[in-house]
Amino acid sequence: MQVERASNREVRLRNRSALLTRLFLEGPLTRQDLSRRTGLSQPAVSNVVSDLIDDRLVEEAGALESEGGRPSILLRVAPDYAVVAGVDVGETRVRVELFDLGLSRLAEADHPIEPGGTPPEAVAGHILAGLRAVAGDRPVLGAGIGVSGIVQQRPEGALVHAQTLGWEAVPLESLLRAGTGVPLHLENGAKTLGQAEMWFGAGRGHRHAVFALLGSGVGAAVVTNGSTYRGASSSAGEWGHTTLVYGGRPCRCGSRGCLEAYVGAAAILERYCERAGRPAPGAGEESRLTALVTRAASDPHARAVLDETADYLGAGVANLINLFNPELVVLGGWAALALAGLLPRVRASAGRHALRQPFAQAGIERGRLGLDAVALGAATLPIARLLTEGGGAAAG
Repeated sequence: MQVERASNREVRLRNRSALLTRLFLEGPLTRQDLSRRTGLSQPAVSNVVSDLIDDRLVEEAGALESEGGRPSILLRVAPDYAVVAGVDVGETRVRVELFDLGLSRLAEADHPIEPGGTPPEAVAGHILAGLRAVAGDRPVLGAGIGVSGIVQQRPEGALVHAQTLGWEAVPLESLLRAGTGVPLHLENGAKTLGQAEMWFGAGRGHRHAVFALLGSGVGAAVVTNGSTYRGASSSAGEWGHTTLVYGGRPCRCGSRGCLEAYVGAAAILERYCERAGRPAPGAGEESRLTALVTRAASDPHARAVLDETADYLGAGVANLINLFNPELVVLGGWAALALAGLLPRVRASAGRHALRQPFAQAGIERGRLGLDAVALGAATLPIARLLTEGGGAAAG
């Protein structure tokens, strides 16, 4: 009897998870839609949906008109069931956003980071201050945090290895837990961007894709057969530290010739300063890169640096195409937005460097979710846990 009860509970949780996931990613849907898309019988769907409505996880969202007979009721995950936080820890700012379960943004807080101002304790302080600012007194289901570098998951708390920041095995999760009781989910920022674009943006409907994050540095998330490829210790996707030029420009990681040393925002601005003999105008990296793009129409040094950047980036994209054979390569992050006008030249460069057959099958697009992509993807981490568990405590 005990085995049977355990088995029934597992089936119930699995069914709740399947229906919640479909409603979250594809809703609103009718009970008939859910039956067709999950393979569950209509009575099973009706029973589980009734439970989910009783638990306030699911709500009705209108009706579909029908030609005769009763109208079909649409269902969706209840946006007001909980709030979640998404955090984008970049090298120029910490952005904290609060969302409902419909992923409508409810509040946001930005904490600029001064050059060289990335000691772990300071970053943790910005994150905690941002969480307090956006959440107020509201209970938060969980906070997802997208960070630079390799995130090593451990039961006692995630460690962050960000060589370019000088972070070696930083216990960031423990630093944060000392200041908040909100459940935390840490992940590499490129991977959270990739999840957001897969669920809601340019990657939707694709099974094999690569999502590049271009900011001060460069990273990538590789999705194969619908799942993020992590490697042996979650370091897969450190595309920015693949060698583009043997013995080339010094990289912040300590090596030479890395892709990041040519197409990261910091490297682009450095190359312009070397060529023009003066820095690009502006108070910070983001404003200076924007100014560089604006000046390209009249400044031959700016034009030459941007053209070279597009060619280097295209060669890097070609490496991704040759290695992973994706259907799609998506360029996201604040620097990718600033450099969006280079996309035709990036595609042309990738075409010159990639093998013809995989290149012909691969689209190269700009991300669709803008500056919020990393934070939005981070916010999906606690939601993914909720969906997998069939509603968490409500499913018990």
